[in-house]
Formats: sequence, C-alpha cells, structure tokens
Amino acid sequence: MFERLSTLTTAHLADACIRLGVEVRCAPSGLRPLVSGMRVAGRARPVRHVGSVDVFLEAISENCAGDVLVVDNGGRLDESCVGDIVALELQQAGFAGVLIWGLHRDTADLEQIGLPLFSLGAIPAGPRRLDPRPADAMTAARIGSVVATTMDLVVADEDGAIFLPLDRMTDIVLLAEKVRDRERGQAARMREGESFRAQVGFRGYLARRAAEPDFSFRAHLRAVGGAVEE
Repeated sequence: MFERLSTLTTAHLADACIRLGVEVRCAPSGLRPLVSGMRVAGRARPVRHVGSVDVFLEAISENCAGDVLVVDNGGRLDESCVGDIVALELQQAGFAGVLIWGLHRDTADLEQIGLPLFSLGAIPAGPRRLDPRPADAMTAARIGSVVATTMDLVVADEDGAIFLPLDRMTDIVLLAEKVRDRERGQAARMREGESFRAQVGFRGYLARRAAEPDFSFRAHLRAVGGAVEE
C-alpha cells in the first residue's frame, strides 16, 4: 500500500476519506513544499520542539526509516527550528522527509540536500528560548487543528498535507485509486472532445431539478457514477 501511494495525490486521498466517512484531517493551507514538486509519504513521527534540536536527535535515534518527522513548533513565525544539519541527519537515518508547523532556515543548503520538506516558510533566526518539555513531546504533534501520532500516515504534495489513520490505509488507498482512475478517464474523454457535461448527463440533471428543486447535482453525480465531489 505504501508503494501505491506514489500514484495518488492528496486530493485523491481526501476524496476517498469523504466517501468512506473517515475524518478529513488536512494541514492548514499555509504549509508549503520547500521546492515545487516535492512529495512525501510515510508514517508520522511526531516531535514537539521546545527550543533545542535534541528532541529531533532523539527521534532520529529510533528505528524510523521511511517515516516523516512531523515537527510541532506551534506555528511560530519568529524563529526557525529545522536547518541543514537536522535535514542531513534525517536523510542519513533514512527518514522520508520532514513536515514543520513552523519555519525552517538554510534554504539554499536544504534545496541541495533534497530531503522533502514542508513548512510555513523561512526565517534566518533560530530559537533563543528553552521551554519545559511536555510529557508527550515524542508522541503527539499539533499541525494547525490536527494532532498527529505514530498511528497516522502523512502524505504531502503541492496541494498540502493530509493525515490518514494507518488502520484504514488499505481501504483509503483502494478507493483513492478508483477516484484517480475515474477522473483520469473523464479527463481523457474531454480531451477527445466529449464535455464533462455530456459525460454526466447535465441536461438530464437540469430537467430533474426543475421538477424536483431539492435534487442536488451531488446526488445526480452519485447516481450516474460520475462523482467528482462529495
């Protein structure tokens, strides 16, 4: 299932969650990739930053190959918390990437390193504080309104980041593949000259809505198997 994620976008996964009744947990839209085209997927490895990199080194010391370090720095915009040294350490330990609810620095070096990195942006200054370490510093990370744990899979791409429950991963991936294939098929038919309106019988929908004002386009799409929204 992890390998099959490489052909799925976060949008496909979000649509699958909606259809399955799984809570859609997305990071806020301000979280962006360091470099356009970056993508990462893996089990979340949460850490709470309190002013020192030791929490990152502790996480790296565990057997986390293929994981994504999910850093909770409270969404702070006055300090960076990850730079080139931490990124290199993560890369050499086999981490798939890093997602930061906060800022990074050493952008030029990070681009050369190439480890997938998502953050709220960059600032030159590092932390000048050392706060008390909470008991759950290594077990939970808050990204906006989402709380990530090691029971989550995180996928991030150009559209943002989504957190998925590992125990529903198979169901989500299988349905997301169906969503992807249907949308690709619809797009291919449009390129051949058949409009989306024709594919889904839009005139028929308008006629039925005229007779049944409460009949929604979403219900029509479900009925004809052409759903592109939920």
